[in-house]
Amino acid sequence: MRMSRFAALTSSLLLAAGAALSGAGQAAAAQADFGYVALGDSYSSGLGAGNYDGASGNCKRTTRAYPALWAAAHSPQTFAFTACSGARTDDVLSGQLGPLNSGTDLVSITIGGNDAGFSDVMTTCVLQSESTCVNRVNQAKAYVDSTLPGRLDQVYDAIDSRAPAARVVVLGYPRFYKLNGTCTTGLTEGERTAINGAADHLNAAIAKRAADHGFTFASVAGAFTGHEICSGSPWLHSVNWLNIAESYHPTASGQSGGYLPVLTNTA
Repeated sequence: MRMSRFAALTSSLLLAAGAALSGAGQAAAAQADFGYVALGDSYSSGLGAGNYDGASGNCKRTTRAYPALWAAAHSPQTFAFTACSGARTDDVLSGQLGPLNSGTDLVSITIGGNDAGFSDVMTTCVLQSESTCVNRVNQAKAYVDSTLPGRLDQVYDAIDSRAPAARVVVLGYPRFYKLNGTCTTGLTEGERTAINGAADHLNAAIAKRAADHGFTFASVAGAFTGHEICSGSPWLHSVNWLNIAESYHPTASGQSGGYLPVLTNTA
């Protein structure tokens, strides 16, 4: 298990405060240099939370996403936000790892959902029959078992190679639905159950690969409990026909109330 570099930062700040009294403040303060890099897909870029940075284009990064909120609260010396909506493991490898280096202290990432066919699964379940939905979910779970672990290994190996001293927090995905909830239209209860089961299956696979690389897996399922779709206070968009891309993504409240506390407690 990797030691928390954020904890090390806190200790350095305390040492700096004490050293200032003895005339060595400048040297100690230099130890407070702390670098954070946020990688991943739309759950990290903040799609669904609104207020997107136009300069990020289709990546849909926003200051309402949990990485930007964490950086605003903790003021790391450097913060690189390369997460991008729609990203798969190959996209992380080819376009997001540039800011990582030996001085990086914290890395966060959500990845794997798009590789497993998240968008197609949800489209199938919304538009087609329950049996077709369940079959497509099972296909995604088979991919998670057979192919995704190797792709995650490639990403995790690359992070470890470029930022060997960093604490790496791999965040999971929420369950989408509160079963037996308030939804009276849309997907059947069987479809919702299958989709929730697929989220659990994906999270378990991601957690296993993260642990095998010495990374920290941070589940958000508990944080979103009571805030799923069909609950009284959802932190996830259901189907949004006016902005279909935001469907099944966290709202601004899901980023600040769901993802941010989980990262804060594990960084």
